[in-house]
This record gives sequence, C-alpha cells and structure tokens, in this order.
Amino acid sequence: MNDPVPHIEIGNRRIATDASPFVIAEIGVNHDGSIDRAIELVGAAAEAGADAVKFQWFEAARLVGEGDSIAAYQHRSGVTDQKSMLAGLELSVSEMSLVVEAAREAGVASMVTVFSTELVEEARGLAWDAWKTASPDLVHRPLLEALAEDGRPMFVSTGAADLAEVERANDWLTGRVIALLHCVSAYPTPEDAAGLAGIAAIGEVTGRPVGYSDHTAEATTGGLAIAAGACVLEKHLTWSRSARGPDHLASMEPDGLRSYIDFVRRAHAAMGEGGKSVAAIEHDVRKVARQSIRAARDLRAGTVVASMDLVVKRPGDGMEPWRMSEVVGRRLRSDVSSDHPIRFEDLEGNGS
Repeated sequence: MNDPVPHIEIGNRRIATDASPFVIAEIGVNHDGSIDRAIELVGAAAEAGADAVKFQWFEAARLVGEGDSIAAYQHRSGVTDQKSMLAGLELSVSEMSLVVEAAREAGVASMVTVFSTELVEEARGLAWDAWKTASPDLVHRPLLEALAEDGRPMFVSTGAADLAEVERANDWLTGRVIALLHCVSAYPTPEDAAGLAGIAAIGEVTGRPVGYSDHTAEATTGGLAIAAGACVLEKHLTWSRSARGPDHLASMEPDGLRSYIDFVRRAHAAMGEGGKSVAAIEHDVRKVARQSIRAARDLRAGTVVASMDLVVKRPGDGMEPWRMSEVVGRRLRSDVSSDHPIRFEDLEGNGS
C-alpha cells in the first residue's frame, strides 16, 4: 500500500507531516573556523534534541568574486570584506570528515551545504546523510542537479524566491528525493514577517515534504511552523550569540535550542494524528453533555408519537435531536416512561 503522505527518509527516520518533526541544527560557520568548536557544537546539538547537524562547505576564492557587497546583517556583525571573512571560516576536507564522524558518534545525521559545483565531487567522498542547498542557489541549476545526481536526499531552501521560482527548481529536480524549506532571507527575521503560509503554498504546488528554515529570534516560531504544516525545521546554533561573526546574532545558544525543540515536539503532539475525530478523552463529556430525544410524559406501547410527546434533554444516551423527524408520527412498540430516552428499538417499522 502506497504511503499517501509526501515523505523522504534519512536512515531510519521518516520525514513527513505525520511523523515527529525533523530538526536540523544549523551550525554553519558558527564554529569560527575551529574544528574543536565545530565538534563541540555537534555534541551540543545532539544534547538539545536535534536530529541532524548542518555545516557549510565552501572555498572563499571560488564563492566570492571581485566587487563583492556586504549584506546588512553581515555589516551589523562587523564584516567589512566578505571574501576575507569567509576565508577565515573554511574547514578543510579532513576537518569535515571529523565533523561527519562526530555526528555519527553523537547519534545525529550530518548534512552539508555545498556552495560551488567544483566542490561537489570532493563532498561526495564523505558520508553525509543529506545535502542542503542555500536559498540564493535556488537558481543555480548546475549545482542543484550535481547534488541531486548523487542520490542522497536534498533539502532545498527557498528564501528570497517567489513561488514560480520554487516551481521551476522543483521541476529541475523531478524524480529526485527532496524536501523544500520555506525561508525568509533576513537575519534575524521579524516574527510578523515569517510568512508561514508559504509552507502550505509550496506543498500545494510541488507535492513535496515542506519545512521551514527559521531565521527568527523567537523560541515559538518553530512550533507555529509545525502547525502550519512543516515537517522539517532548521535553526541556527551557536556557542555565543555575542560572538563576532556573520550568523551568531541570528542563532540560538544550546539552552535556547533545547527549549525551541521541546516546544516543537509539543506543537507536533498537539496537532494530533490528522483529521477530525472523537478523542478518547472526549467520550465521557460527549455522552453526558449531549442531549437526546426523551419522553415528555409516560407513553404507552401503540402510541403514535406527536411532537408534544417529546423533549430534548441531557444525557446523550438516546436518539440524537437531529433525528426528531424520524420519531414524530411513528408508533411505539413498547412503553417509555417520562424523561426516559427514545431508542430505535422502541419504534415500530425501524427494520429491527
């Protein structure tokens, strides 16, 4: 039987709206170029309850050309030259392999964002569980297709893109195992600019699992995203929000991430299993507080029931009030005492 819920799998984790949210701790470049700090953050992510850690693989000389500009959030963090800043945040291939090993030992999945097609082949040599692509690269078809060709799952961010651009990238990746992440490319993103309706919009046009890359500073936005239909969340993790660097200020420290993930899990539990049904904890109230059709006076067998013979009162242990027209005009086959419920078996001609 086919699973009707769009999903992807990483290891033994099924990622879908009816599964526990898959939370990615985006370490990115918050290791400040230190492999020791990177490994420490992997451990902190695991302790906070994250399902995966994500890093960035780039070479500044390949990524940034001459005449580069500085984003406002980078400028606020003290960055004056993007290429020089990124050069100080690179991790080598051997250091990246240690990151993957640390994630395995910590029991979390490892993911990486590769920024240049020239680095894809080298990145494939490590045991990453999945690829993640950055929002600006939603238009970088050669990079998207090079990563997709590998066959490992992909998480594709969609910040600063309109729905037509999302659809186009999705079409490029037809037949590939991907999830799409709604995202607002502002660091931090004001809560009222989170645009969480974009989650459902992306799901409707692509039929893919959809998540949310959360750049807000709020502890509750992840839970709101789950309520809006996200099954994946990405949140930046840092060792110190006051540290100097491009992403620290828009990140959470370990204790904050732990609280964030706890709220996400609670939000998912509160969503229930989908649809609308009577919960087990409602059955008692349903029976006691609902009203049912009852006899307004003692009624003898053979009586043709008139509306004046009936009242509607609690509890709901008889016929429901919407069936009133099915009772009036029918003949009783048994006595019914005043205030007692009318049941189908009390009526003639009910097929029983």
